[in-house]
Amino acid sequence: MNSPKIRRRETDGATPRRIASIAVSVTLASALGLQVGVAHAHPGHLGRPVVSAPIATAPVYADGWMQLAPIAGGPRQEHSVAAIGQDVYVIGGIRPDGIGGSVTVGDVEVYDTKRNTWRNAAPLPVAMNHPNVAAVGGKLYVLGGLSGGASWQALRDSYVYDPATSRWTPLPPMPEGTERGSAAMGVFDTRIYLAGGMRTLTPGPGGLQDTVATVSAYDVTTGRWSNLPDLPEARDHVGGAVVGHTLYVLGGRDRGQINVRDTVYALDLRGGQWVERAPMPTARGGIAAAAVGGVIYTFGGEGNVVDGVNTVFDQTEAYDTQHDRWQQLAPMPVPRHGTAAVAVGDTIHIPGGGNAGGAAPMDVNDAYRPHIR
Repeated sequence: MNSPKIRRRETDGATPRRIASIAVSVTLASALGLQVGVAHAHPGHLGRPVVSAPIATAPVYADGWMQLAPIAGGPRQEHSVAAIGQDVYVIGGIRPDGIGGSVTVGDVEVYDTKRNTWRNAAPLPVAMNHPNVAAVGGKLYVLGGLSGGASWQALRDSYVYDPATSRWTPLPPMPEGTERGSAAMGVFDTRIYLAGGMRTLTPGPGGLQDTVATVSAYDVTTGRWSNLPDLPEARDHVGGAVVGHTLYVLGGRDRGQINVRDTVYALDLRGGQWVERAPMPTARGGIAAAAVGGVIYTFGGEGNVVDGVNTVFDQTEAYDTQHDRWQQLAPMPVPRHGTAAVAVGDTIHIPGGGNAGGAAPMDVNDAYRPHIR
């Protein structure tokens, strides 16, 4: 079977490629303390980003991008997502606290992709941000995450959610010493894989960010945890996906928001060691990633330093796993980081995220439909 090929965007040779931008209403910006514009990085010489000035015009939805109903419960960031059937679950994360900061929540909201509507589900038993989430066999699994006040610490707490009963049930906790949040996630057979992550995140400049290279698996049938070979280097806020029998870990960062990486690591889940694949065109952390067919799509991120300020990327880049090559696609209409992505059929859903470095939650809910032929 031939690998799906990604159709290149058609551009007008007389004009530069469209620069994505954000239009945040004055009311929302005032309420949340958000930046009205963000700086955008675009591929430059030898793959280094060339930064354009911040602009504040209406986002343009084209080239596969679609604007959907905003998150009903309001802005959300550093959450996770998973899909069961036609429903996209948005789990945990942070919200504005109303006094200029943010608060960790256990809220779970469900987006109906057929009706373009939102509803609430039973909240997590414990509030978490950066939760490690996967869907297997029609159920949601949350395997640890971060929580706390001024400094977020890793939790071992693990749960399974059954939509039929709308109940969360405790699972065997993450083994002591392996607890973490913000891991790359993937599912193969009855096992959920977690690669990398972080044990501590102290928000703010110079705050501790304890990145790890740990790789774990949880078997949903036996309830047992196991360890796999560590990543070649520690990573957190990283993209993850399983294609076929291979787990891919893409980009991310190591001990800091601006310490971004372009590496791609692959592990054959039938046994073997990590191998390095073609690097991402743009090094980014805080990305969202999802696979459609044999292609992994990566969206946004942070760690783009402009005039000493940590800003947000708008990049959409696709990795063809069969041919080990990357392609740059239409940028995000609303660039974000600290979000997550999940595919429902051939459409990738990307709800929430922040539009400025650090905490800047938004209620934006977009989808991207790849042009695959």
